[in-house]
Amino acid sequence: MGALLLILLLVLIVFGLGFVLHALWWLGVVIVVLWLLGVAVRAVTDGRRGGHWRH
Repeated sequence: MGALLLILLLVLIVFGLGFVLHALWWLGVVIVVLWLLGVAVRAVTDGRRGGHWRH
């Protein structure tokens, strides 16, 4: 009985970690897209092509 509970607990932990990693992956994608949009908007509003990165 104890072994069955241990196996069920391990299965729950593995599936829980899988869900968390999947959620963190999508959060990372959203952050990268927002960062790229910020860089693009800054480049456009700066008035020069290349914006912040050229001196």
